[in-house]
Amino acid sequence: MDLRKIKKLIDILEDSNLAELEIKEGEESVRLSRLPKGFAIATSTAAPAAVHHEAPRPAAPAPPATNAAPTGGKELPPGHVLRSPMVGTFYASPNPDAAAFVKVGQAVKTGDTLAIIEAMKMFNQIEADIDGTIVAVLASNGQPVEFDEPLFVIS
Repeated sequence: MDLRKIKKLIDILEDSNLAELEIKEGEESVRLSRLPKGFAIATSTAAPAAVHHEAPRPAAPAPPATNAAPTGGKELPPGHVLRSPMVGTFYASPNPDAAAFVKVGQAVKTGDTLAIIEAMKMFNQIEADIDGTIVAVLASNGQPVEFDEPLFVIS
């Protein structure tokens, strides 16, 4: 299936009330799905590489650059704020029976594991990016965290 056909299918999907469209030609298939944000993704399963098409999206506002940004109406303690690099579930220890990786007042070095974030069945270690002392642990064990959410304050 060539790119012109895929573009034509994208136009048809955008002009219709359809939420999803799947076309099969022999061994090749293309599935288009309209997402809530107003863009479509086209993938080809038999082609050597998937074809992606995104409609222009409005520019997202830049996240606050200061480390003293409020979280839930609370001011963060002074120090370096380590933020979540992804959306997922925050875990303070390697398993439910183990002690937390770090506690308030504990000295840490760059590269020390501070927590784990589970995202899409993958466990991602969150490591200290500076040397210092843990001033605050801002996330709760087993609770969901958002991208760029403050997790720790290190001084």
